[in-house]
Amino acid sequence: MDFELTEEQKLIRETVRDFAEREIKPVAKELDEKAMFSYDLTKKMGEIGLFGMNIPEKYGGQGLDTLSYIISVEELARIDGSQAATLAAHNSLGIGPLIEYGTEEQKLKYIPQLCTGEALWSFGLTEAGAGSDSRGSKTTAVLDGDEWVINGSKIFITNASVDISVGCTVQVVSGEENGKKIFTTIIVEKDTPGFRRIPMHGKMMWRASDTAELFFDDVRVPKENLLGKVGEGSHIMLHTLDGGRLSIAAMGLGCAQGAFELALNYANERKQFGKPISKFQINAFKLADMATKIELGRNLLYKACWLKDNGKPYSKEAAMSKLYCSEIAKEVADESVQIHGGYGLMKDYDVERFYRDQRLLQIGEGTSEIQRLVISRLIGC
Repeated sequence: MDFELTEEQKLIRETVRDFAEREIKPVAKELDEKAMFSYDLTKKMGEIGLFGMNIPEKYGGQGLDTLSYIISVEELARIDGSQAATLAAHNSLGIGPLIEYGTEEQKLKYIPQLCTGEALWSFGLTEAGAGSDSRGSKTTAVLDGDEWVINGSKIFITNASVDISVGCTVQVVSGEENGKKIFTTIIVEKDTPGFRRIPMHGKMMWRASDTAELFFDDVRVPKENLLGKVGEGSHIMLHTLDGGRLSIAAMGLGCAQGAFELALNYANERKQFGKPISKFQINAFKLADMATKIELGRNLLYKACWLKDNGKPYSKEAAMSKLYCSEIAKEVADESVQIHGGYGLMKDYDVERFYRDQRLLQIGEGTSEIQRLVISRLIGC
């Protein structure tokens, strides 16, 4: 087994870490406080090639492997969950289904602009009554001549309402067969009549990322906007979530790493009873456990990426990585706040934001409970 990163992967980590510390860190607190999406940072992330990293060069991407992309998400999350969320949702959930299931015409039409940081794409799966049960979707599409007519709504959709969000891949119910719903995916562009995108405010976490509700009122799109085949919608969405789990795992890993570093630095600087609090065994052991969990999470996640890049089954490891990394993000962020004491509860300290940001990770893109269900089935239960 070779655990050494390639020189290119090491350079990517260094480049993204420098970018995150230089460009994102100085403004992360203000963006979070104002719940403000940053067009400037999104454009800059595009300029250094973070969008479409693992997309073939013929479509405007970088042609890199999965691990290189995951390292980038990890490094952004080490500084700010909101910017990591923008990148992860766009690359995995936004571009992912287009590159895997789109026709050549669809790929050439949409993907090049999505690799620049000047346009975003969203993934319309979740509904008010269809979260963990994705097959509970009620949004419908009926073929009327040469057009699909869509009615319904979606909720908690990332990258969907900002001005540079140019479209959404939407799961719809396109009919029934033997009493069972037929699920299909359809591309809907942002300015289509009847398509409304409403920003969601008042979030506890990822306050500088864009989250929206989507409404479809007799939205008509050409039948050529079908993504994949009729009846493949559920498969397309769930397969896309496999890759998305790697991104959320990377966000959990990066969040844990950032919270750990904040705790370690604070423990070495803060003095009580005449010495740094890191010298007290209770805190030293907390930090040792945090570092161990992060190392375990990183090895599991990187193995899942290796499996994917080598064309091997990776669904089980992706679910395990998402589960474990999101859970350790919770544990590490909580212990980091504990080490900070009262200061950890104040917005002046970054750990307060990390503590809030980690909470979505056990819910988004499949709850921890759903990951355990997926894993249990894959191990033969």
